[in-house]
Amino acid sequence: MKGGSSILAGGFGLCGIPENLIKATAKLGVKDLTLISNECGSNDYGLSILLKRQQVKKVYASFIGVNTIFENQYLNGDIEVHLTP
Repeated sequence: MKGGSSILAGGFGLCGIPENLIKATAKLGVKDLTLISNECGSNDYGLSILLKRQQVKKVYASFIGVNTIFENQYLNGDIEVHLTP
């Protein structure tokens, strides 16, 4: 995987998410990722791991939830968000 890649992650909430893919991507440290998923996990689990490491540039999701990392990065202009109902 290289910087600027897109990740289309299945699952609903924290069930059925690609945990191994998320961990491996975090370990690689690639930046400017685009996430496409139902949501971005909780503060310490799921796709939020990539957000916490500031590896994400864009997010396409249908639910923001209670993820304060996601919220803060969006409000600071660090990530681009596209809500899809």
